[in-house]
Amino acid sequence: MKLSLGPVPYYWSEDTLLEFYDQVADWPVDIVYLGETVCSKRRAFSLEKWLEVGERLAATGKEVVLSTLSLLEAESELKTLRRQCENGRFLVEANDMAAVNLMAGRVPFVTGPTVNLYNQKSLRFLQKMGLKRWVLPVELSRTTLVDLLAVREGGLEAEVFAYGRLPLSLSARCFTARAHNLQKDDCQFRCLDYPEGMVVYSQEDQPFLTLNGIQTMSAPTYNLIGEVPDMASLAVDVVRVIPSARHTKQVVAAFREVIAGAAKPSTPQPTPATGYCSGYWFGHPGIENTEGE
Repeated sequence: MKLSLGPVPYYWSEDTLLEFYDQVADWPVDIVYLGETVCSKRRAFSLEKWLEVGERLAATGKEVVLSTLSLLEAESELKTLRRQCENGRFLVEANDMAAVNLMAGRVPFVTGPTVNLYNQKSLRFLQKMGLKRWVLPVELSRTTLVDLLAVREGGLEAEVFAYGRLPLSLSARCFTARAHNLQKDDCQFRCLDYPEGMVVYSQEDQPFLTLNGIQTMSAPTYNLIGEVPDMASLAVDVVRVIPSARHTKQVVAAFREVIAGAAKPSTPQPTPATGYCSGYWFGHPGIENTEGE
C-alpha cells in the first residue's frame, strides 16, 4: 500500500508553499499531488512553478500528479486546465468532468474525490476512457468501496481519503469574502489570513464547518488511520493525507508506520482543536467519530 499527500486545499503564500514542498521532499510519501483545486484567484504558483516543484519532487523518487480545479467558471480557467492536461510530463488528477473529457482516450489519468464515481457502471465507463486510479468520494462508505472494488480490472488503482478536513461542497460564492463583507471579485485574498480556513461554530458552540473561499469543508478532521489494516485487506492501493498548516509531517510519519504494520504509531498524532470524525466510512453521518467500530 502506498501513501499519498493530497493537494494543499488552502491558500498559502509562495514562500510558504516552497518551504512546505522542500520539506515534503524528505518525507516518506510515495505520491504527491500538486496544484490549486479550489479557486483560480489563488495564484501563488503559476503552472510553470508547479511543474518546477514537481520536477524536484520527482527527482527524489516520488510520483507527482497535477491536480485540477474542482469547479470551473470561466474560459480562462479552461485554458489553464488544457495546459495542465497537455503538460506532457506528469499524470493529471481530474477533479471535474471537464478535465476527464480533456484527458479521455489520450493518456491515463486519476479522478479526485470531487468526481462522483458512485457505482460500478460509472467506474467501468471511466476505465474505458483511461482511468488509472480513482479517489473514493469522501461521503461513500466502506461498503460502497467493496462494491466498486469488485469490478475493477486492468490494474485500476483505488485511493482512499484517509486524513484531513473533508471537502463537502463548492459554490460560485466566496464565503470567506462574504464573512468580511467583501464581493468575490474584490476578495482582497482574505483566504491568505486563514491557512487552515475559517471554522464555523454551531449555536451550541461546537465546531461544525470550515469556510475555505468557495469551498465548504468539515471542521473536524477525517481520520481513518485505524482502518488502514482493513483497507490493506481490501487491496486498497493508496491512502491519502491532506496537508494542513501544522503537524502534517507527524501525520505522514504515523500513517507510514501503520502501513508498514505497526499496531499504532510510536508517536501519537496531535489531536486537532476541532477534533476528529470518521462517520462516512462506517455509513454514519460524516460528523460522527466512529473510528474503531
